[in-house]
Amino acid sequence: MRKSVCEKLENYSGYIGTNQLLKAGVTNRQIGTLTAEGALEKVCYGFYWVNKASFRKPKEYKAIEVCISVPKVVICADSACFYLGLISAEPAFLSAATSREDRRAIKMNFPVRRYYFSESNFWEAHHVVTTDFGSYQTFDLDRSVCDCIRFRKNIDTYIFDLIIERYREQMGAQEKRLQAYARRLHVLNEVQKYF
Repeated sequence: MRKSVCEKLENYSGYIGTNQLLKAGVTNRQIGTLTAEGALEKVCYGFYWVNKASFRKPKEYKAIEVCISVPKVVICADSACFYLGLISAEPAFLSAATSREDRRAIKMNFPVRRYYFSESNFWEAHHVVTTDFGSYQTFDLDRSVCDCIRFRKNIDTYIFDLIIERYREQMGAQEKRLQAYARRLHVLNEVQKYF
């Protein structure tokens, strides 16, 4: 690879779009070569991570990357509990929620478990987490615990038990919020078995 092309990448760190690379004077062919050589890592269609020895992906890279790929994805269930700090063990699959109408494919370099939600309660209790590398959306902790109970058959038993245990430890005044979400999500009977 010509030195000038690699020098163009020196100005960038983190995630970069194909459009940014093209504006910087890097051709599509050069993008392919940089990817094959490992200077760029393809994240999804149209987006790359600039690989540098002194620069590592953030802890939340999976959440950021899935939201780059499908902007209306919300991190949910056990993955939301991980990113919100309830548990320190990262689930094997990234749990991602989309509305039932959103059928865009989610093709990532890591395993993703997708959940479909009705539009009526999809955007409830979500917030945006902003990082130095990009942002991602996640449901709040109370709703995520309800979702874990709802999808418990898809969640590793160790992770599920850990979520229930840690949430019980810090629950306190949040019990009413948890029950309100459980009612709206039609899982109140299931939630009451655990809390």
